[in-house]
Amino acid sequence: MKPVATWLKGRSELGFAALLGAVGALVLVDAVGLAVPYRQSDGLGPKTVPYIVAALLLVCAVMLAVNVLRGGAAEPEDGEDVEIGTPIDWKVVVPLGLVFITNIIFIDTLGWVISGTILFWGSVLALGSRNYIRDGLISVALAVGTFYGFYLGLGIHLPAGLLKGVL
Repeated sequence: MKPVATWLKGRSELGFAALLGAVGALVLVDAVGLAVPYRQSDGLGPKTVPYIVAALLLVCAVMLAVNVLRGGAAEPEDGEDVEIGTPIDWKVVVPLGLVFITNIIFIDTLGWVISGTILFWGSVLALGSRNYIRDGLISVALAVGTFYGFYLGLGIHLPAGLLKGVL
């Protein structure tokens, strides 16, 4: 019998299948634990989507594991433009990380529209855009648009922060 390390060589997708299965099981356990205060007449309730997502994750995990065990392997994408040996561009990664952290810290105090504008504008600046006026206007439009999209379209109230009473 072959050692486990030799048997697993070239089958790294099994790790991803295990991760998919674990996430699917976690979603299923969480869905079972959802407390539904009342019974709906149409049969669909807040547990329906988590059950569907959990089932799809588990089915994908099993199908991937079976495929790998039968000898299937993922092929590298031919159109990928990234060279494996190139170093990380920290001049992009660090500012993007700082913009996301700033958004997390200030979303409650400044509100979504202001922190979202900073997030969108800071992201495009970190990625290399230098058209400050256009990028700023688009960032404001995106932040206001998503604020009202969540508010009117989904009924989710994002924090208004400093603009409470104005929005």
